[in-house]
Amino acid sequence: MEILIRNKVIEAIKVLYGQIVDEKQVQVQTTRKEFAGDKTVMVFPFLRFSKKTAEQTAEEIGAFLVDSITELSGYNIVKGFLNLEISNNYWINQLNMAAADENFGFKFSGENSEMVMIEYSSPNTNKPLHLGHIRNNLLGFSISEIMKANGNKVVKTNIVNDRGIHICKSMLAWQKLGQGETPESSGKKGDHLVGEYYVKFDQLFKKEIAALVAEGSTEDEAKEKAPIIKEAREMLLKWEANDPETRELWETMNSWVYAGFAETYKTLGVDFDKIYYESNTYTVGRDEVLRGVKEGIFEQMDDTSVWADLSKDGLDRKILLRSDGTSVYMTQDIGTAKIRYSDYPIDHMIYVVGNEQIYHFQVLSLLLDKLGYKWGKDLYHFSYGMVELPQGKMKSREGTVVDADDLVAGMIDVARKVSEELGKLDGYSDEEKERIYHTVALGALKYFILKVDPKKTMMFNPEESIDFNGNTGPFIQYTYARIQSVLRKAADAGIEIPLEVPAIEINEKECALIKILSSFPSVVEDAGQNHSPALVANFVYDLVKEFNQFYHDISIMNEPDEQIRKFRLLLAKTIGSTIKNGFSLLGIEVPERM
Repeated sequence: MEILIRNKVIEAIKVLYGQIVDEKQVQVQTTRKEFAGDKTVMVFPFLRFSKKTAEQTAEEIGAFLVDSITELSGYNIVKGFLNLEISNNYWINQLNMAAADENFGFKFSGENSEMVMIEYSSPNTNKPLHLGHIRNNLLGFSISEIMKANGNKVVKTNIVNDRGIHICKSMLAWQKLGQGETPESSGKKGDHLVGEYYVKFDQLFKKEIAALVAEGSTEDEAKEKAPIIKEAREMLLKWEANDPETRELWETMNSWVYAGFAETYKTLGVDFDKIYYESNTYTVGRDEVLRGVKEGIFEQMDDTSVWADLSKDGLDRKILLRSDGTSVYMTQDIGTAKIRYSDYPIDHMIYVVGNEQIYHFQVLSLLLDKLGYKWGKDLYHFSYGMVELPQGKMKSREGTVVDADDLVAGMIDVARKVSEELGKLDGYSDEEKERIYHTVALGALKYFILKVDPKKTMMFNPEESIDFNGNTGPFIQYTYARIQSVLRKAADAGIEIPLEVPAIEINEKECALIKILSSFPSVVEDAGQNHSPALVANFVYDLVKEFNQFYHDISIMNEPDEQIRKFRLLLAKTIGSTIKNGFSLLGIEVPERM
């Protein structure tokens, strides 16, 4: 409709004033809620053509548009703003189109669709996934689904940081303190077990630092001289030299972690099309860096370390290879990028990584460009804010992180407690209850995180997220279940919901619902362009909030007029489908009963 109105305004200016205007000069917006109307045209840019007042110009353009567009039923003028009113018939047609398409709002990829690769998760194998990883995984998965819904081919990918000094710390602590402990012997998830030894390493390291400081060393000196950190560095060198014993321990402990990660990913409902491992990509990156040295792109110092001087590009010097020959994250990312672009015909590469890594990706993009990869400057870093808890930031080394598994288990307990207090699941079997608790808990967690603008740092509050009222996942899930209950009652009463409804007179609340509903395709498009699941989340909430007001004020099943009753049932059914579609883009399930 906006495109039609814009084209007709251009035609009106030509007919009324003999002038040709560019479509960029025609602003068509949704009418503000405090004014009557559906679409608003700003007429101020056209006063130089009409040579009349804003009100007179709006009157002339409004009359032309109503005569030219059959879907317009009238207009009103507020100063220089022309508010256009769209007829009931148009909104009925919008409902019928939405009802006829089970994939309403979605586009499908074709042979010529662009391929988007989206990297998310990127865990380290020295610790389990935590709350920060949850936001990353949920954002990455949701952006992937939104990009698919915009007709893109999508490859969901993960890079596992399975090598480096941090991995050696866990390995070394296990060697010293583990006494052969395994996930099987301890009953612990593998990623949790390995994470505990990472914390134990830090505890040993701090003791050694304190002892050295007590003997007269500065803290910086102590951090370098501590025996345990020297052992960890030696282990890393052994790993890079393919020492059999070191590699065997590394493979064993990583296998424990991968099994734990897989379980967590399954619980969260996220997946990947391709998983890359730093241990396989860092050598490619190292070769690229050494090529850069030969070609004069990078500089090798006297201690054999390799650096990139980016001062002419407004940045600083960046180390790419240490003096002992070991790689840094940047080296790995160079290699991973090269491998990915050889594996897939990627049009766009999106990295879902926190905003503390903005500088890292500025450098990566620049280095790849300097190495001659034309796609280097096209890499997109989707940066997002951190997740904090009421007690403050989390620290992995100190063991103060909130594990993803523990958080989900806690969320399920909260969902169980709240549901029991409200009595919402009375009469359900224990198995049904547990399934719904899980669905509600994950819905609460995902929605609470995804409804926030990704760029913002957010505070996570489990209790607040599971409220059955307000802007929460459970509130939306409960509304969906309520709609399904109405539809079941209609089926039990032998009422057949039509595939479409004829043009009938509809009230203000019904019209408002269809207006929100019909905007879903444009919301999905905007969410894709802005990489923002929050736009979808808040659309679904607005739709649900409007439906609940409608449901409270207007009867569906007890409506005596059969035609209106069937119209309202079709409207409710279509809103239910759109809630389900919208939540699918967020990776959230909706229960049929609650």
